[in-house]
Amino acid sequence: MTDRTRPTPRICPACDGFASAAISLGGRDSRGHLRTITVHCRDCHGTGTLPARTATLTGGRA
Repeated sequence: MTDRTRPTPRICPACDGFASAAISLGGRDSRGHLRTITVHCRDCHGTGTLPARTATLTGGRA
């Protein structure tokens, strides 16, 4: 009996798997820390992968 393998996760085409990025706002605060914000991919919501598409039958026999 062979081992069952899990399907490979689909990498998000919008971000290529790099779902989060830290972007500098420029300048520093009063303590000298660089001001940054974290931005997430809109398509995958910061996970880097998309769920597998499910096949749907439309107007065909089952």
